[in-house]
Amino acid sequence: MDMSAAKEIAARAALDELPPSGVIGLGTGSTTKFFIDALGVRVRQGHAYVGVPTSEASRQQSLALGIPLLDDLGPWSIDVTVDGADEVDEHLNLIKGGGAAQTREKIVNYASSRNVIIVDETKLSRRLGERWPIPIEVLAFAHAQTARHLTQCGVAVLRTKDGQVVHTDSGNVVYDLRVAPIADPASLDAALHAIPGVVETGLFVARADVVIVATTQETRILRRLC
Repeated sequence: MDMSAAKEIAARAALDELPPSGVIGLGTGSTTKFFIDALGVRVRQGHAYVGVPTSEASRQQSLALGIPLLDDLGPWSIDVTVDGADEVDEHLNLIKGGGAAQTREKIVNYASSRNVIIVDETKLSRRLGERWPIPIEVLAFAHAQTARHLTQCGVAVLRTKDGQVVHTDSGNVVYDLRVAPIADPASLDAALHAIPGVVETGLFVARADVVIVATTQETRILRRLC
């Protein structure tokens, strides 16, 4: 099984975590695309789901599939959010933001009664930071100054694509912060938030209720202990 197939299996397994109807937070990324496709099928079958997208990409995909959406203003009462992750540690803490949507993803995550994360087995680590840098959304104004402060915590690299600076849907820039494996994600998250210019980090600490992991042989369901 290739990783694309594993992602699709994890995404379809997330359907079992949904209520029969309700408000669903729609994450961003390659794995979540499969989930949105599957949710679109459910909507066409008559299920009364309404979505809250975390990015313009997820919005456009949902609209194309006929999934009704709530507006961006909130407040929302979201029953379940389904999203992906770049890295998951043994305590189900997450690094997210490979798609530069971590701020909107975190807002929707915090508005949700439950959060279901769908990943393939390559995203699992003992500690965060072993496989993935931490994406940091930073105000475009004086972002190089903010980056200088970020270097107190690790190596900060401005994200670019095809020679152009990557901007989030909110117009900010992203720095990918390479750090040593993180012993205390909550403390590091607090230290990063204390830096002026930091909008949001890609550290999601104790924000996953269920993690669905598709491997080459099975699908595992990991649940956070209270």
